[in-house]
Amino acid sequence: MIDWQDLLEAVRDIAAAASGRREKLEGICQLLADRVSHYHWVGFYIADDEKQELTLGPFVGAPTEHVRIDYGSGICGRAAETGRTLVVDDVSRESNYLSCSPKVRSEIVIPIFRSGRIVGELDIDSHAVASFKEEDRKFLEQVCLAVSVIL
Repeated sequence: MIDWQDLLEAVRDIAAAASGRREKLEGICQLLADRVSHYHWVGFYIADDEKQELTLGPFVGAPTEHVRIDYGSGICGRAAETGRTLVVDDVSRESNYLSCSPKVRSEIVIPIFRSGRIVGELDIDSHAVASFKEEDRKFLEQVCLAVSVIL
């Protein structure tokens, strides 16, 4: 059983550490991947509102060719465009899905806001269908609040 509160405190500790932005984001990715068994790919995308584009930041998991994603494209781009958390139970049913790996079955993307504008996203993939529950969403939205001070 996952102690979500303990894990959130560990994320907040990393966010408050004296290290640089990249090291903090890498540390949070690694922590989440290590402590939550159904988080198979964990990564941050950094938003550029002027270009309407997301750029891949630190991540843990298999390499991806999607290092730049336009707003509106794929699940990440749609989350950036709408400013809403998106949970996809079965990526094979999505017409606008950008495949990172044939193993991915479900995905959650949480926008990160600072001063009312999107500054990034947390993207998590799972190799099982319907992996992400309400507790994941609530927890990850709190993680993104903690991360907003980093970006």
